Amino acid sequence: MFPQSLVQFFADNQELLWLTTLVADLGCTVLLYRLFGKAGLQIAIATAIILANLQGPKLTIIFGFQTSLGVIFYSSIFFATDVLSENYGKAAANKAVRMGFAVSVIVLLMLSLALLYAPSDRPGTADFSLRIHDAFATIVNFTPRFVAGSLIAYYISQSFDVWAFHKIKAITGERWLWLRNNLSTLSSQALDTVIFSLITWWGIVDLITALQLGAAKYGFKIVIAFIDTGFIYWARRLHRRRNMNGEVFA
Repeated sequence: MFPQSLVQFFADNQELLWLTTLVADLGCTVLLYRLFGKAGLQIAIATAIILANLQGPKLTIIFGFQTSLGVIFYSSIFFATDVLSENYGKAAANKAVRMGFAVSVIVLLMLSLALLYAPSDRPGTADFSLRIHDAFATIVNFTPRFVAGSLIAYYISQSFDVWAFHKIKAITGERWLWLRNNLSTLSSQALDTVIFSLITWWGIVDLITALQLGAAKYGFKIVIAFIDTGFIYWARRLHRRRNMNGEVFA
């Protein structure tokens, strides 16, 4: 898909690739918002959930720490709900959280059903079909603990994010968007990391190890939260400009 020179450049500069992917993901979320308004943010949340599920198992080393690519896309869900909270209110953000939960359940169900289909055994395609089936199974064959941890952590942390955002906004008013964006995201991401780590790993490893496994992931979430601050101001500016021009930005 990409020129070989670009592939080689990013192979030699993985940290830059990670930052490029993050900026592209946040930028695409704002672009969807620019094009489709509130519906664009709902689309962005659903897309991020699907990408996080598919790319969650892919591990890489960034800045010397092991991380999952799913962290980028999962973190952008918090960004999208904060934009909804800021521009459309608590009810719209909570509705998006419920929609995201429904999408998560549907994606997990349909991917699991897909694994029940046997690969083709027709001559000429049997080898290819088996390789694709095995690769697909590696990506989507989630354990029950992973599924439970993912869904529970998502719903609780996202609901808390919306609550915290509006609690802080009630205190600060229209000022200090950066404060409510970062405090709500960092606290809810910490909650998400703890819940997911305990459900997924506790009992398999000891409590301290379970929390340590989530600590490195949370470090990347902190970086993402700070970077998305500029993007949430961009999204609010788009919203206000539309309102000033009398345009519908539903």
